[in-house]
Amino acid sequence: MPIYEYQCQACEHELEKLQKLSDAPLTDCPECGKPALKKKISAAGFRLKGGGWYETDFKTGSKKNLAGSSDSGSSGGSASNSSEK
Repeated sequence: MPIYEYQCQACEHELEKLQKLSDAPLTDCPECGKPALKKKISAAGFRLKGGGWYETDFKTGSKKNLAGSSDSGSSGGSASNSSEK
């Protein structure tokens, strides 16, 4: 779900709101109560839920590159050996 930024045109209060794409934009300012909220143009933030998301759900076998695994250390060692030659 994207996180949208809003700013009130009346009191300049700013807020972020986690909303579905299908949700209607907010209009009423929670600070002053006036219907003057406008969506700001910005890079939309979003939240991925769950542990690992892509790394553990879609990759198979040796393609997994999990943080803290011993595979990442061994690939780094081979890269340094090739630079010494």
